[in-house]
Amino acid sequence: MLENLLTPETRTDPYPFYRQVFARGPVFEAADRFFVVSGFEEASAVLKNPAFGHPEPEVLPNPHENEPVDEQGRVIRSFLGLDPPDHTRLRRLVSKAFTPRMVEQLAPRVDELAKELVSKALEMGEFDLMTEIAKPLPVVVISEMLGVPLADRARFEGWSHAMGRALDPSFLIAKETVAAAVAARREFVAYFRELAKERRKRPTGDLFSDLVSVSDEGDRLSEGELVITAMLLLVAGHETTTNLIGNGILALLNHPEQHRKLAEDRSKIPNAVEEMLRYDSPVQLTTRTALRDATVGDRSVGEGAQTVVLLGAANRDPRVHENPDGFDVDRPSTRHLALGQGIHFCLGAPLARLEGRTVFEALLAAGRAFHRTADPVWVKQVTLRGLESLRLEFA
Repeated sequence: MLENLLTPETRTDPYPFYRQVFARGPVFEAADRFFVVSGFEEASAVLKNPAFGHPEPEVLPNPHENEPVDEQGRVIRSFLGLDPPDHTRLRRLVSKAFTPRMVEQLAPRVDELAKELVSKALEMGEFDLMTEIAKPLPVVVISEMLGVPLADRARFEGWSHAMGRALDPSFLIAKETVAAAVAARREFVAYFRELAKERRKRPTGDLFSDLVSVSDEGDRLSEGELVITAMLLLVAGHETTTNLIGNGILALLNHPEQHRKLAEDRSKIPNAVEEMLRYDSPVQLTTRTALRDATVGDRSVGEGAQTVVLLGAANRDPRVHENPDGFDVDRPSTRHLALGQGIHFCLGAPLARLEGRTVFEALLAAGRAFHRTADPVWVKQVTLRGLESLRLEFA
């Protein structure tokens, strides 16, 4: 059933398919010990329930030199793929370096970059939103935060794209996609290992230097944890925001009356960003394994069962949102799961929101109407929903 997500029609607009899924029940067993969750409250319950988590990391008897493993030979994952207590320890350490105060201090730089990119687009007249604004802004911001050279941006984007495609559920991924993701991960690891050596010798006051030296009661990140965390921050630090910007602008273009409202009153932008996240989430699904017997909604889920949580469907649950398929920048309740919930709530949510708000502000403040000059082109993946290309022209 979920292979329908791979069709061109569903990739362009997955929401009719989600409605069909929801009609079968907010939680239903699609196959033996394989559950699909599409209801908002049910999805929220799975994300917050410690009975649902991730399987133990794979043990590699002969790991590649650029495949970090711990003392037991287990593949080192980012905290996104860990359960407590490993998740608690690792996220606590990273949070000490990646602070809300640090994000607040970035606001002037994000504003400067957004205005520069929009000004360049204005000069071009016709431009690709994704290439000229949505992709470069978050990459520049996270690269500067981490202290990695902007000259390496194209390499990061290539590696991130390869790894992002492998985030889809395993039964939806081709072998060559997995191979490309493994290769990209190893290149990332090699890159950050070299950078870690430099930062240990000469700290430069950036986020990566802070991660190298961060400690909590003497506990520190191991080398493997350090490079995997840096890789996560770089990939997650721009993929979600890039998709938020692209999906959000497309939503405005497809709803001219909402576009006009926002242009006339830019104080609505923060609420509009939450509606964009709800309406067309940059992250469409996530998976969990039942670590013990549990109940979701009215269904019993046995230990070891797999669950696919359709965030995009949950965000349009008609029991939670009036007119769920409508796009309304004045929506009074924009509850959504686009940034996760529970212990895995997105660490970079404040940064994503800041970047999204700032780009929309810069585009609308330009005072020039813009329209599409070609059909949007969607990235060919399921978990992360975003545009490859969105060509626009200023009037």
